[in-house]
Amino acid sequence: MTVFDWTAALGVGITVAAAIAGAWIFGLIASGVVRLLGKDRSWRHLLITYTRLPFRVFVGVVLLWIGLTVVFADASFRPTISGAALVVFILALTWLATGFVRFGFTLADSRYDLGVADNRVARRVHTQLRVLRQVAVVVVWLIGVGAALLTFPAVQAFGASILASAGIVSLVAGIAAQSLLSNVFAGVQLALSDAIRVDDVVIAGGEWGRIEDITLTYVVVHIWDDRRLVLPSTYFTTTPFENWTRRDSALLGSVMLDVDWTISTTGLREELHRVLAETEQWDGRVGNVQVTSAEGGMIQVRVLVSAPDAGTLWDLRVAVRERLVEWVQRQRGGMPRTRVELVEPVTQKRRGAGAGASGDALFSGTPDAEARGDRFRSHDDEPKQ
Repeated sequence: MTVFDWTAALGVGITVAAAIAGAWIFGLIASGVVRLLGKDRSWRHLLITYTRLPFRVFVGVVLLWIGLTVVFADASFRPTISGAALVVFILALTWLATGFVRFGFTLADSRYDLGVADNRVARRVHTQLRVLRQVAVVVVWLIGVGAALLTFPAVQAFGASILASAGIVSLVAGIAAQSLLSNVFAGVQLALSDAIRVDDVVIAGGEWGRIEDITLTYVVVHIWDDRRLVLPSTYFTTTPFENWTRRDSALLGSVMLDVDWTISTTGLREELHRVLAETEQWDGRVGNVQVTSAEGGMIQVRVLVSAPDAGTLWDLRVAVRERLVEWVQRQRGGMPRTRVELVEPVTQKRRGAGAGASGDALFSGTPDAEARGDRFRSHDDEPKQ
């Protein structure tokens, strides 16, 4: 009995070592074949990256299953070993299939470059493929786990009873996972409806940023100050938001200036054209000066410029504002100012009598002042003792 145990243990050790060595050797062979077939191709590196480890695990599981079947050929617990090996085999195959799925979607992503100027089609494709990849991975694992569970007879009987009460279970699960399912459906809707795409410039939740990631349940917005705003997918299907790159990335921006009435709008317009001609951020579409208000002792000037995208537009507006402020500072009288006109009040009595009476000159302008002037003159008319 003891000899048998040592022999079995030795056989298991040899089987495990052979399975690991075989998995490593088969992995090297498969990698070599892929490199040979995909010579000078970019996809070979992607395929090796996504499938090398799952493939080695899969081959190792197969070799281990075969070896254990041979070692315990006459053992009473051989069916148990075979059942466990079958479950592990199915899970390893599912992992390998997931690697191929991710490889396929990543290869499709690489055909569309987000770095080009007009990347609207690329952003739409990247968004749809990213969401569909997640759906495909979830479906593959559901099938794999379901197939693994069906290998157990008890689970098969339990599955029959579950199917008999599928209506009640579906109702309970739907109520319990209402929020989760709504976000999942919203994520699929966002991917298929093209409402937002990866790298879109949006204003959501009062924040300006770019869409960094879209999943089945949430969307990540990369805010301009490097913060991440994580919003549920239902936010973009139920709440209004701004998408600055929905159809085109080119945008218009304004620069507002308050200047004095004496400023030359013609000179300001010429200076704007000089500034735009010296910068590469302007796309050449729009560049003009408009007086939008002339009230309160100042005039308000709106400078309208255009740029190919939101980030460039921000830099262009800042540069134009700085240059025009410096130009206004150099202009004589161009800075905003407040004017006050001082007017001396003239009474009816003073207009009639002239400036000869000292009382009129000293007290005038209001009824009280006129009364004080009369009293002053009455004192002057009294005879001196």
